[in-house]
Amino acid sequence: MANVELVTAEDLQLMQELAQRVTATRPDLVNSDASYGELAWNWGKGYASIGGSWRRRLWFDGGDLVAWGWAQLPHQVRRNDGSVRDVKGAYLAYQVHPDHAGLVDAVIDWYDATAAGLERTVLPGAADEYGLKRWAAHGYETDTEALGDAGSWTQLNERDLTDVEKPVLPDGFRFRTADEAGPEAAVQAHVDAWAPTAYTAESYDGVRQTAAYRGDLHVLVEAPDGTMASSTIMWLDEVNKTVEFEPVGTHPGYRRLGLGRAMLLHGMQLAREAGANHATVACLGAPAHVRARELYYGVGFRELSRDAPLIKTAK
Repeated sequence: MANVELVTAEDLQLMQELAQRVTATRPDLVNSDASYGELAWNWGKGYASIGGSWRRRLWFDGGDLVAWGWAQLPHQVRRNDGSVRDVKGAYLAYQVHPDHAGLVDAVIDWYDATAAGLERTVLPGAADEYGLKRWAAHGYETDTEALGDAGSWTQLNERDLTDVEKPVLPDGFRFRTADEAGPEAAVQAHVDAWAPTAYTAESYDGVRQTAAYRGDLHVLVEAPDGTMASSTIMWLDEVNKTVEFEPVGTHPGYRRLGLGRAMLLHGMQLAREAGANHATVACLGAPAHVRARELYYGVGFRELSRDAPLIKTAK
């Protein structure tokens, strides 16, 4: 059984449930943008502004979702500095349960039909040998630009939470949660860290509407002058007792002070108190993108999986 619509909040929860089932047995096969937290973050921040360019298809076995595709078609991204970025190609986020691996061909056929005439990109996992063969059979090739020294491919990192170092902040700084600091401060913390960005108060409203969001697991670091200098959202998967950090960012004026390190350690302690025994965080994996990777390695994370970016040029 399959159907086609825009991506709804109900779809998001079904996709997250599939992510939980795949995480329980083959976490290395959870595709980029298909993890429990990444799904909530991407849907929440983008639904109001670019959700009209999204298309999805769901495949069920009985009552269980076993595969899905989420195509992001051409759209415009308007950022807070007044710039506009035209996204002219198509991108696919997807997941297929390993027990139903053969459905990847149906996902590919649907994507090719949905994005016909466009350049198409996709990020299957490097560990998915069967899936990679099927994408190649449909004419998809390695995206050499994405895999370059300054490329955009990502890796997922993990660590357990059995022994978490005590966080140390510089004098005058303190930890806050979004519940304590309020929506305006939470939005500004993200905008400051990621400018120029399309993130707005409306984006944050969408994030908060997802069932997975918890304001007490949305951590900020407040500077002595009241600036929210660093922030991260933690997404708690209670089924697998794992927490995902997404996003993680620090205001440019407050970097290299150890705030990110302290915030991650504090977040891991909060996650452990909430019932998690495992944590993940993604980062760009190419050689030129070393800062985030070094930050995460410095607090005990190690690579679990990585993307194998593919592309199919428009004809």
